[in-house]
Amino acid sequence: MNVVITGANRGLGFGFVQHYLAQGCEVWACYRSGPDQLENIDADRLHPVQWDVREDKPASFATEAGFPDRIDLLINNAGIYGPKDGSGQALATVTAETMMEVFDVDCVGPLRVVQTLLPRVTRAQGTIANLSSKMGSSGDNGSGGCYAYRAAKAALVIVSKSMAVDLAPEGVRVITLHPGWVRTEMTRHSGLIDVETSVGGMTTVISNADDYEPGAFVAYDGQIVPF
Repeated sequence: MNVVITGANRGLGFGFVQHYLAQGCEVWACYRSGPDQLENIDADRLHPVQWDVREDKPASFATEAGFPDRIDLLINNAGIYGPKDGSGQALATVTAETMMEVFDVDCVGPLRVVQTLLPRVTRAQGTIANLSSKMGSSGDNGSGGCYAYRAAKAALVIVSKSMAVDLAPEGVRVITLHPGWVRTEMTRHSGLIDVETSVGGMTTVISNADDYEPGAFVAYDGQIVPF
């Protein structure tokens, strides 16, 4: 199986890389600037690709970067939180610049990636998994704040749902994932679960994507997330 993962050099992305390599898959691991933890893996089936999802790529990029003609699974994992201090995403102080920066990476980024690789995913009648967050759920929002991150992740759920509807006739499955509160650099290692638990759960959901309606928003434990 050919798997493409964005934001694959650390955290959840690197966890996905380890999982699918262990499954015997060919893995194209994308990263923005430095390969980081990917340098610790010596495997012929690992194909590192430098790709900043904020950049619009020419039509030739996918071929020049060495992506396979058929992609069975595309995981849009790359994302940012934005300002982590209390005031950076508060109602009175969040800036338009912050909103747009997070939105560009967390929502538009996955869209760019899908547009670039879509012929290859369609050819394989593959699966697209977009990582959102329960923080993008209106139904689960009881604490407010985090304007940029919440808005971007909510928008990704809508984009992912439209992808699912549009691509269903092509035999492509699309699912949206909530990884849980995971102990990673983004959460300053203060989460409730580790990367292995999150990735293990999400990969099970991905494998069972046909059990959910197209574009479903599903947590790592298989539960539907209210939106």
